[in-house]
Amino acid sequence: MTQKLIITFCIALYALGVPLLEINDTHVFNPDWTPHARIHEVWQLLTNTAIGLFCLWWCWVRQEVILSAVFSMIVTGSFLLAFSMQDLYGGSMKYLDGSEKTLFDINIGVVGFGLALILLVSAIIIEMIRSLDFDMDTISLPPTALHNLI
Repeated sequence: MTQKLIITFCIALYALGVPLLEINDTHVFNPDWTPHARIHEVWQLLTNTAIGLFCLWWCWVRQEVILSAVFSMIVTGSFLLAFSMQDLYGGSMKYLDGSEKTLFDINIGVVGFGLALILLVSAIIIEMIRSLDFDMDTISLPPTALHNLI
């Protein structure tokens, strides 16, 4: 259950949080952006939200926790990759006035999606351990196996 709540939190960041932050005059309705750039922005928001809804369905209905986490890692990891490559294509997270949304003096997207990536990896590890589904008390080694270790 913990892993599902972790995944749900991370999905909320990219499928709900990002659209709430970007459907305004700094992004979607930014008069300084070309119409072509705005259509790519709306496309990205719709695609990521659709992926998030699909991941919620995988996680809660289909019980495909790992698959849901991996697809969510693709969304969050892609942002981190784009951020790290911004100098290659002239990108920036700074607004035209030079300001930037930060938390602890680190770009808010890097903080949020960096945390999400770590949490998603944790969710995968928790799910993998849970899926092993064995009782440590019932595990026994044959005497020869123990002898071979010594």
